[in-house]
Order: sequence, then structure tokens, then C-alpha cells
Amino acid sequence: MITEAGSMLLRAERPIPAIADARRRGPWSVLRFAPNPKSTPFTFGYLLVLLGTTLLLQFADPAVTTRLLELSSTDAHNLWRRPLTSMLTSALWLSDEGWLAYVLIFAIAVAPLERRFGARRAALVFFSGHVLATLVTELPVMALISVHLLPASAGHWLDIGVSYGFFTTAGALVFLLRGRVRLVALAAVEAFIAVIWLGDDPASLGSVVTLLGHACAAHFGMLVCGPRLRASIRRPGPGSDG
Repeated sequence: MITEAGSMLLRAERPIPAIADARRRGPWSVLRFAPNPKSTPFTFGYLLVLLGTTLLLQFADPAVTTRLLELSSTDAHNLWRRPLTSMLTSALWLSDEGWLAYVLIFAIAVAPLERRFGARRAALVFFSGHVLATLVTELPVMALISVHLLPASAGHWLDIGVSYGFFTTAGALVFLLRGRVRLVALAAVEAFIAVIWLGDDPASLGSVVTLLGHACAAHFGMLVCGPRLRASIRRPGPGSDG
């Protein structure tokens, strides 16, 4: 018969399940948060598409890639002549070759939203922000060009990338946080927007338009997408446990 002290000793020698599980996983356990085709198919698939277009820009004929980017740009000229094509294709390109940096960005902002709400809602938040921020920033440029307050050349600057969609999902995630964590995340998003603006030519029209687009996308995510996502969370009924 095992004495009470012996029983306590045996229990003490057994590893706590959570600790044992963490030891078994080891340092590579962090990889479970990386985008993958099972838990985050939208994020994973989108990153693959961006990898393909990034490699295309790097290795294809520069004349071909320049033409592709010009057709994909959501500048005022393209939005007037080919609105659907430019709107759909502008988010398929990265403005630089830092694809690995975008893997980290998507893992922080897009993948968590997809894990919580599914691929369809994550894609809807991402692309709705992309479309809205583009229209909010480029339609005034089109209007100012039409009344000759801006030169026609203002409608031909290259406007591609995924930043509007990223900031929309980041804004939605900020709203879903609580307490001081939300304030810290909000400050981080606003600081990131400012850093991007200051890192470019702050006085140029393109930089100002991009700044307004980033701010619009982030706050659209916070004020519209975030509340709608929270409202979609099923709460337990009065008779359910917990």
C-alpha cells in the first residue's frame, strides 16, 4: 500500500502535461503560428502568389514587368480607364523585393484574423480595405485633375501593393484586443504608418496619398470591420455552461 507521502512524491515526479508538451515541442513550436495551408489557407495561398509575382519581377524581361505594373497600378488614370482590372491586380504585387518581410507581416496581422474567423472573412476584410482605401484616396485625385487643380501627370504614379489590406486587418485586430494591449497595438499601428510616410518623400503627392490610404484602411478596420467581427462571435446562450 502506497503511503500518502509516497503518492505525493510520485505525483511530483510526473511532469505537468502542459510543461511536458512544451518540452516535447521544443523551440520549433513557434512554427505552428506560421501561415500554412491547413489552418490559414488564404494567408498561405496569398503569400505564394506574392512570391510568384516577386520572382517574376526579379527574373522576367524588365520591359514586360514594367508594362504589367503600369496596367496593374490603381492610379487615377488606370482607375478611370480600367477600374476592375487595376483594382484586382494591384494587390498581386509588392513594391519591393522584401517578400520574407511580408511573410512576417502577414503572420502577425492576417493569419491570426483568419484563424479566428476563417478564410472567407479574412479575405473579405483584407480586400474590402484595399478597395475602399484606394477609392477614398484616388477619387479626389481624379476630381482635382478633371478641374485642372492637379496636372495630368498626377494620375500616372505607380500605386501597387498590399499595404491597404494589411492595415485593414491590423486595424480589425486592434479593435478585438482589450485594455492596455489595445492601446499599445493602436500606437504601434499609427507609428508604423508614420514611419512608412517619413521613410519616403513626405512632400510628394504619392507619399501623401499613401499616407491617407494607410490611415483610412487602418481606421476602417478598427471602426467597421472589427465591430462587425466581434458581433459575429457566437455567445453562449442563457442555459449553456460557462
